[in-house]
Amino acid sequence: MSYDFTELSELININSYTKNKRGVDKNGEIFSQKMLELGFELQKFKESHIGDHLLFKSPKKEGEKILLVGHLDTVFAPNTFEKFHEDDEWIYGPGVCDMKGGNFVALESLRNVKKELHDIYNIDMFLVSDEETGSDDSKAITKNLAKEYDYALVFEAAGENDEVVIGRKGVATLYVDIKGHAAHAGNCYLDGVDANLEAARMIIALSHLTNLSLGTTVNVGKIEGGIGANTISAYAKLTLEFRYSNSSQRDKVMQEIYDIVHNTTTKGIKTKLSGGIQRDVFEPDQKQADFIKRIENIIGKKLKTEKRGGVSDANILANAGVTTLDGFGPFGDGDHTIHERASKKSFLNRVDMVTKILKEFVRN
Repeated sequence: MSYDFTELSELININSYTKNKRGVDKNGEIFSQKMLELGFELQKFKESHIGDHLLFKSPKKEGEKILLVGHLDTVFAPNTFEKFHEDDEWIYGPGVCDMKGGNFVALESLRNVKKELHDIYNIDMFLVSDEETGSDDSKAITKNLAKEYDYALVFEAAGENDEVVIGRKGVATLYVDIKGHAAHAGNCYLDGVDANLEAARMIIALSHLTNLSLGTTVNVGKIEGGIGANTISAYAKLTLEFRYSNSSQRDKVMQEIYDIVHNTTTKGIKTKLSGGIQRDVFEPDQKQADFIKRIENIIGKKLKTEKRGGVSDANILANAGVTTLDGFGPFGDGDHTIHERASKKSFLNRVDMVTKILKEFVRN
């Protein structure tokens, strides 16, 4: 079966870098028109420095409510990676799997529901504009919206075998400021308090907190400090990321990081720890397991599942209390690189699956 990706290519060819408000809003405007044609109402959350967040609302009746979630932005700055193309098996371009392609799976599925059932009820769709930079602005809106729904489907890319995502690690971004005392490295070496030396000790200690068997990683990704070889460093800064698979590891390792930062070995060093949890862990639970069984009954086959280390807005939704599944976009690879692509076959499989699921919600 073939598929015409002309509509999707129009969206792919618009640069939607998170900081490119004009491009993100243009992407949103085109998508909005398609949703309005299906009878959705648009609620716009206007922003001044990033793209507007968009909530598409259908009429409501008695029964369960479901929220479809995607994002409008990509990671590619203007004039870096901007063009759509395709071959027999793949479509290529910024956002084909992360996640304009996923948004389009949702749109095509809703079109199928409209065509077959004539009306759409109890299904809303929320598109944020800042997911690729941590959803810092949209996070509060997502949390608040989640309270109104029984279920959420997130349209990040599928797994290689069309798996859906049942869990994602939590992630914290932390900053360590280390203050020492500057001195001439030749004339006054003993007068100095070396912030760089303390930073080196911390880097080793922090890295040792990684425990792959428990799904815990601590990565010091950026190091700053000093002004030159002939000066004892008065200042150093570490930027680190901590990922974890469950809440007990979150609490344990956060305490260990705190202890490493504040129990210094060099006399005269002062430290400060800042930052915090960006997105908390998305863990499977019984309600999610029950939802998976329900979907399997709807689609007539086993639903393949997986967990991922990367985060998404599914983390936010799940922690807000709504039963959440992720990975309903098409399978793709090369995301966040100029080789990003999505499988045409997976795109068709996803539209078929999501159509069946949404029809069940409208019928009920």
